[in-house]
Amino acid sequence: MKLAKASAYPEGRVLEALFELAGEASVEVAPRQVLAESHLSSLLPAGTRVYVPFGPKADWTETVEACRVLAAQGFEAVPHLPARAVPSRGQLGEHLAALREVGVEALLLIAGDQDTPSGPFGDTLEILDSGMLETHGIHRFGVAGHPEGHRVASAEKIDHALRLKLQYAQMTASSMWIVSQFAFDSARIIAWLERLRNAGHLVPVHVGIPAPASLKTLVAYAAYCGVEASARLLVRRPGAARLLARWTPDGLVRDLAHHRLRHPESLLRGIHLFCFGGIEQSARWLRDLRSPSADAELGCTPGVA
Repeated sequence: MKLAKASAYPEGRVLEALFELAGEASVEVAPRQVLAESHLSSLLPAGTRVYVPFGPKADWTETVEACRVLAAQGFEAVPHLPARAVPSRGQLGEHLAALREVGVEALLLIAGDQDTPSGPFGDTLEILDSGMLETHGIHRFGVAGHPEGHRVASAEKIDHALRLKLQYAQMTASSMWIVSQFAFDSARIIAWLERLRNAGHLVPVHVGIPAPASLKTLVAYAAYCGVEASARLLVRRPGAARLLARWTPDGLVRDLAHHRLRHPESLLRGIHLFCFGGIEQSARWLRDLRSPSADAELGCTPGVA
């Protein structure tokens, strides 16, 4: 990662912007880790929005139970709903009913990783068109964003789909936001945010960032999630020792704070932290960022320590 540039703003304003971004931060935690973590409420503030991913070969009952546990601990559980993993319209109704029973009020709608749909839903628009969210009283949902582009869909197709999703939100008086795939390059993220606004997609955006982790872990997740271009920034310097180093998102989030200061009209509303299994170190980093006494040098070093 590049060094953060000298600030054009007083350090107090930068720290305030960082604090605001952290205040809107959400985290992503796998259902099994939610169920295994007995003291999650001691790691994250009450009311934190916790996204529950649904990976390949996942068990929906685990997702529902994880959401129940999160709600009981005072968090807002937001499960992923991958359209292509839903085998039938009836099953979608059962999934939504089960989630509502444990207090879920919002979803993250994604198409899903599998190439061939398990049932009638090929993408998130078809989930919305089914009317099932309205039937089950769900009027809050997030959709995925891709700062580095999508593996399959063109930018034009993504823009068209986003317009239709916004139309659905307006017609149903629903609240909609974007949660982006994680990336490491602040310039790409900021350019994407500006492109969204210039295209008229006036929707709140929560930017996905990787939590502190080893570079080896991040490169593996980047390859799996299709953000190899950004991950290459982490491995430009050769040497096995570098793969043992650790990434921290300090410089990245500081760049986002500067963007907010320069562009108060930005769509950026907060950050979304991908924990990659390390919830304790992720929570510690987020707690430090939320502290009003945060180190004034935050982000003045590269993202690799």
